Amino acid sequence: MHLEGIALHIASRANAVSNPEKAGWQGPAGLVVPSSITLMTLPPRCPELNPVDNFWQFMRDNWLSNRTFKSYDDIVDHGCFAWKRLANQTWRTLSIGRRRWTHGS
Repeated sequence: MHLEGIALHIASRANAVSNPEKAGWQGPAGLVVPSSITLMTLPPRCPELNPVDNFWQFMRDNWLSNRTFKSYDDIVDHGCFAWKRLANQTWRTLSIGRRRWTHGS
C-alpha cells in the first residue's frame, strides 16, 4: 500500500527509485512493486549508505538510552518526543544525514 501511494504521485513516463535496506528480516516475498518504481536495495550491514540509521543512533545516544520505560505508551511517547525534537533541529538533521562522499570531498 505504501508503494502504491507513492506511485500515485509519480508523473507519467517518470520513474522513482527507492533504496530499501536488504536486512534479512525486511522485504515480504510477495511484495508488489508498481512499474513506475524501481527498488535498488542497499547491501546489508552498510549503515554508511543509509543515513536513517544515523538518525536512530543519535536519538538513542541522546534521548532514548539509559532509561526505564513504564509501558508501551511510554516508549512511544519518548520516541515521538525524540523524533520531534530532532525534526526541529534542521542544522542537526543536515549534519547527521550528510555524507562527505556524496559531495565529492
